[in-house]
Amino acid sequence: MKYSRILGVVAAAALVTTAVAQQATQAPAPATAEPAAASAAEVMPTAEATPAPVAALADSKPATFGDAKAGQTKAGACAACHGVDGNAADPQYPKIAGQHERYIWRQLKLFKSGERVNPIMAPMASVLTEQDMRDIGAYFATQHALAGVADDSAIASGPSAGKKFYQVGEKIYRAGKPEAGVPACLACHGPSGRGNPGPAYPSVGGQHASYTAAKLMAFRGGEAWGKDGNANVIMNSIARNLSDEEIQSLASYIQGLHDSSATPVAAK
Repeated sequence: MKYSRILGVVAAAALVTTAVAQQATQAPAPATAEPAAASAAEVMPTAEATPAPVAALADSKPATFGDAKAGQTKAGACAACHGVDGNAADPQYPKIAGQHERYIWRQLKLFKSGERVNPIMAPMASVLTEQDMRDIGAYFATQHALAGVADDSAIASGPSAGKKFYQVGEKIYRAGKPEAGVPACLACHGPSGRGNPGPAYPSVGGQHASYTAAKLMAFRGGEAWGKDGNANVIMNSIARNLSDEEIQSLASYIQGLHDSSATPVAAK
C-alpha cells in the first residue's frame, strides 16, 4: 500500500511538471521596448472651416406694392393715436392721412430696426412684415389730409416786427434762407406740401404745427433717422441754421399749407 501511494504522488508531480513546461513553451515572447517618440500618436491641427454667415430671418416672400384694402384692416391699431383716417386729433401725434406709401413703409422699417427711436412705435412696428408696412402705407396714402390754419397774428417786436407770424416761415418755405445755406423747402416738399413719392420726401402740408416744430428742433439738435448710409442728415444741416422764431413760424405756415382740394379745419 505504501508503495502504491508513493507511485501516485510521483505520477501527480510528473503531470504538474509537464503542464508547466507546456505553458512556458506556448507563452508569447515579451514585447521589446520602442522609442517613446514612436509609441505616442502625433496629433496634427487642421484649419477650421469658415462658419456660414448668419442671415436675418426674411419674410416668406418679397414685399410688393401695398394693398389699401388689406392695409385698412391692418391699420386698426394705428387709429388710437393717428385717427381712423390718419388725421390725428392730438397734435403730439402726426397726421399721416395722404402720406406716401413708401415714406410710411420706410419709417415703419426704421422703427422696427431701432434706427428711428420711439418707445411707442417700436413695439407696434416689431410685429409687422414688409408687406404689412406697404399695405398700411397704401391705406393711409388713399386718405385725405385735413389742413389746419396758419397763425396770422402780427409780430410785435424784433427783426420781423409788423409781419404776420406765418410770413416768416412762408419766405423760408418758398425761397429758403440763402445767406445761411438753407434751400427752399418746396424743392423737396412741393409748392403745396405734398412732397415727392419717388425719393420718399414726405407730404408735410397740413401737419400739426407743434409736431413739425418739435421735429425741426430735434433735427437742429442732431437727431437723424437711420444709420450710416441710411441716415437722413439733410434736415440736420437745414435746421441748424434756423432760429426758434423761424422754426415756429415755418411750422405754422406748413400747418395751413394745402392744395386747392383740401378742406381746412379750425385752428386748435
